[in-house]
Amino acid sequence: MKRILVTGGAGFIGSHLCARLVNDGHDVICLDNYFTGSKKNVWHLIGRPNFELVRHNVINPYFAEVDEIYNLACPASPIHYQFDPIKTTKTSVMGALNMLGLAKETKARLLQASTSEVYGDPIVHPQTESYWGHVNPIGIRSCYDEGKRCAESLCMDYHRQHGIEIKIIRIFNTYGPGMLPNDGRVVSNFIVQALQGNDLTIYGDGQQTRSFQYVDDLIEGMVRMMASPADFLGPVNLGNPHEFTILELAEKVIRLTGSRSKIAFRELPHDDPRQRQPDITLAREKLDYDPSTQLEEGLKHTIEYFRSLN
Repeated sequence: MKRILVTGGAGFIGSHLCARLVNDGHDVICLDNYFTGSKKNVWHLIGRPNFELVRHNVINPYFAEVDEIYNLACPASPIHYQFDPIKTTKTSVMGALNMLGLAKETKARLLQASTSEVYGDPIVHPQTESYWGHVNPIGIRSCYDEGKRCAESLCMDYHRQHGIEIKIIRIFNTYGPGMLPNDGRVVSNFIVQALQGNDLTIYGDGQQTRSFQYVDDLIEGMVRMMASPADFLGPVNLGNPHEFTILELAEKVIRLTGSRSKIAFRELPHDDPRQRQPDITLAREKLDYDPSTQLEEGLKHTIEYFRSLN
């Protein structure tokens, strides 16, 4: 059994990770300030002898004797990370500094949850880990994109300078039960709109592409990355390589919900990527990682979850 700290542990992805680690028998500390996370996401874990919930903002230092740290703390959807862009950058950068400092002090292994957004609006397709990205450093999305890029840099510097065991993953679009209805992500937006009988809003012509990864597949990849040999640092892409247009996604959601909703087109937001598809060759080679949940199967589980909220 390991003692594991999960920052952002009451968020969408963090809560799924906490549940997996608790069920695997580890002693888990869930750290969250509830900006986008919620106690409801981990309510089923409260009372378990190997689960501890702590309200804390990673911008401030935190100490606990731990063996592993999963640093997930940061709002991840545009509507939330653009709400207070300065705090978003501080969470990514100062949060990484504080967790790396903790890893140095306790000799813990740290996994940094980075993002496909480090690739920006890519001119290489699909995106490999060797691609340095095409990012606007002063745009409205840069607080998140550049914050995560800086966090990756800090991880590598702590590894080179202090010998900290670090792992870097780049998470591509992930969906599943536990998403916030108002988080602004395309899957939750479409499902909520369809269930309410409203028009599904597509920005642009709908031909921009995304690759959608079910949350259980991501968690499996994260656990495998944390357990990988010390000399494999990453970064490594974790995502589903099957690519769909936003229009295709909308049509699937309408069909699976049985909704009579129509599709409404709106102007494309500034700096919105036209293509997003991971090359997961490295993850397959190093982690034996291959997402198994097909989009329709994952959407059915997610739709069932959103129906249960009403």
